[in-house]
Amino acid sequence: MKIGILGGGQLGRMFIQEALKYDDEFYVLDPNPECSCANISHFTRGDFNDYDTVLEFGKDKDVVTIEIEHVNADALEELENQGIKVVPNSKIIKIIQQKILQKQFYEENRIPSPEFEIMDGSEDEIKIQIPFVQKLNTGGYDGKGVQLLRSNDDWRNLWTQESVLENLVDIDKELSVIVAKNENGEVKTFPVTEMVADPKLNLLNFNICPADISDETQKQIDVIANQFIRSADSAGLFAIELFLDKNGKVWVNETAPRLHNSGHQSQEGNANSQFEQFYRVVTNSPLADTEVFGFSGMLNLVGEENHSGKVKYQGLQEVLKLPKTYVHLYGKKETKPGRKMGHINVLADSREELMEKLIHIKSLMRVIA
Repeated sequence: MKIGILGGGQLGRMFIQEALKYDDEFYVLDPNPECSCANISHFTRGDFNDYDTVLEFGKDKDVVTIEIEHVNADALEELENQGIKVVPNSKIIKIIQQKILQKQFYEENRIPSPEFEIMDGSEDEIKIQIPFVQKLNTGGYDGKGVQLLRSNDDWRNLWTQESVLENLVDIDKELSVIVAKNENGEVKTFPVTEMVADPKLNLLNFNICPADISDETQKQIDVIANQFIRSADSAGLFAIELFLDKNGKVWVNETAPRLHNSGHQSQEGNANSQFEQFYRVVTNSPLADTEVFGFSGMLNLVGEENHSGKVKYQGLQEVLKLPKTYVHLYGKKETKPGRKMGHINVLADSREELMEKLIHIKSLMRVIA
């Protein structure tokens, strides 16, 4: 198959790396000629937000997919009209890439998500009470386009663009579940993972699998995943980010219609990775076994503060000596503060051992220039 991918970042890179064991051709569209996928694919330099560029790129492919949701979904809809397979379909991409439509989708389909108010940029009175979270309607990514307003002094920081204003959840844990569906209607879900965020960068720091949750919490997540995949009405792989509040209720934070940072530990921690599963979805193959092997975790490698330029991985040689430790670098030549440059997966026999290993590796590794 000729598989076209909009976006050439690390998610596309790891997808292609996994899928190269099969007999397919991979084509990537990205504006950056030095993107992570450039040297492992048939690469086209171009804007995946431009209607004509996406249309031209996709017209001769057997299937077109995405590794970033901020793409021209109207062009994907036209490709569907021309008989090109698009996974996930353009309708669900359009819904998810706009926070307002995404929140309304949850409301309409009885998927629990924090109460919200829509701010359309007019002078209409805002009724929501402090504290709340503001999410820009479009363009938010990796912690950008999201801010927390905690006190009356923060009102002056309110963005005036179209956005969602969302009640703050009293969070006990941040969780994620990845669910996949192929065109034949087969559905498989990965074990729930627990996410530990870096409060400064608002990026994922550690990912832990399996999550330390009760049977009741698992039941709530199963209901949410099933309801979402039915309502989405599309083949695809979806990462549903969740909040568990201190009263034991699970809420959907947001969903990504693609591969996700919270599934990276599946590369070594599960019978098959999210990247293998995504290949199965895109090619409408039987879905893969997602069984978890013991305890697994992931540590993001991000650019250090005050370091911009040609990347150096300080401590890498020490990390490579560690058992059951797996390094994944993204092929990015330049680092800058907060930029995702790679990740490290770890296997362990207990949650305690896993956390000790992740914290030790974090103390060894620095991404500098």
